[in-house]
Amino acid sequence: MANAAQIVEAFRDVAATKNLSEDEMTDLVKDGILAGLGRIYGATVQAEIDIDDVTGEFDIVVLRRVVEEVEDPACEIILEEARWDDATFEVGDVMEIPVAFTDFGRNAVMAVKQRIIQRVRENERERIRDEFAGEVGELLSGEVQQTERGKLVVLLNRSRDADAIIPWKDQNPRERFRQGDPIRAVLKKVEETPKGPRMILSRADPLFVAALFNLEVPEIHQGIVEIKEIAREVGGRTKIAVYSRDESIDPVGACVGLKGSRVQAVVAELGGERIDIVPWHPDTEVFARRALAPARVSKVFSDLERQVITAIVDEDQLSLAIGRNGQNVRLASQLIGWQLDLYGSREWLEKSADMSLFTSTSDDQFETADFPLSELGLELPTLAALSGAGYDTFLQIIDLERRDFLGIQGLGEADADRLLKLIDELTVVEGEPGDEDADLSDDVPEMGAEGSDEAVVDAEESKDGEREG
Repeated sequence: MANAAQIVEAFRDVAATKNLSEDEMTDLVKDGILAGLGRIYGATVQAEIDIDDVTGEFDIVVLRRVVEEVEDPACEIILEEARWDDATFEVGDVMEIPVAFTDFGRNAVMAVKQRIIQRVRENERERIRDEFAGEVGELLSGEVQQTERGKLVVLLNRSRDADAIIPWKDQNPRERFRQGDPIRAVLKKVEETPKGPRMILSRADPLFVAALFNLEVPEIHQGIVEIKEIAREVGGRTKIAVYSRDESIDPVGACVGLKGSRVQAVVAELGGERIDIVPWHPDTEVFARRALAPARVSKVFSDLERQVITAIVDEDQLSLAIGRNGQNVRLASQLIGWQLDLYGSREWLEKSADMSLFTSTSDDQFETADFPLSELGLELPTLAALSGAGYDTFLQIIDLERRDFLGIQGLGEADADRLLKLIDELTVVEGEPGDEDADLSDDVPEMGAEGSDEAVVDAEESKDGEREG
């Protein structure tokens, strides 16, 4: 059996690995030895334990009170037995029994080991909890350790012992990672589990886009430029609204960078996801104009009580304003936080565009941006399967693909085909061929196209239209 000095040295190596101080290591060893004594004498044993800092030798003394009748043999001894060792003992005295560590049996040594391992794990969990609890929204890097039932297990560079995962719902469905691949993600939350704190990371949350811009744009990191709002559809498109606290600094230009270098670095990390950067404005009507970019808006009306924005665009701008499968108008609505009703000029004229349409009355019939799936006439099992997966409205499924539907429990190939057909029928712009609409949406000048350094800016307030640097 190893001597006490070798054991202490081994404990010190463990303490160095786990970033424990000398005092913490000493407390761990004492607690472990006390657990070993408990295995020999009983759980309530009392002892004095000293460790020589130089030699590493243990000085262990078990304390037992002298009594007439023993109730707890772990910490008490009968008077007659105590007097076998020293005839001067009286009731109430404390008998000191020296114990050598070499006297510990196998069970006692195992108890010491288990207690120290338990304490080290507890300290490690507490350190991880304290280190990451206040860093939600921060960008973390690491490597993919393994893929487990759809989720990615990540080995963080900052803390190799931290339990970190990226659930399937927080991944970009267009990305694929293998074991050993480097990966970056944003810390979404710290979740408590029976095994300790678990880091929930995300590459799908809008916080990930904000964290990437914070990394690439010094003005954001310094607090000069602020990201006010973000609306994102993972793998497709993101709109962000930015504001500068310094009038001399253009917030959009700062985010774009020289020849688009900054925004293109973000786009590359997002796997080619398109990004629109618009200047934020406190006036909701002005902000709505900018949010609908790159389409030019002819007129905007707002209903403050109902928080509804009605935007009118020329017919040649309608496809740009809607975007592919309604993506542009949907993201614009999310960005401003209001319901956004969009009309082409022809449709607006047919509805007799007088101001009475904008008064808040019970007869108002504003076009809504979304509707329940129950209005599509789907079969009840299909509706139940979609609802169980978290899809209850049309806009929630509008961008899903065939493989996404097949991945929902309870949906078969026939159901997926039926849903895709319904989406195609309901997303064709009236009066416009479907293919032409798709082509027009592809022509939208968005951030992320190679060699492009333009940003989306309100046409009435920007004379440049494109920005460099």
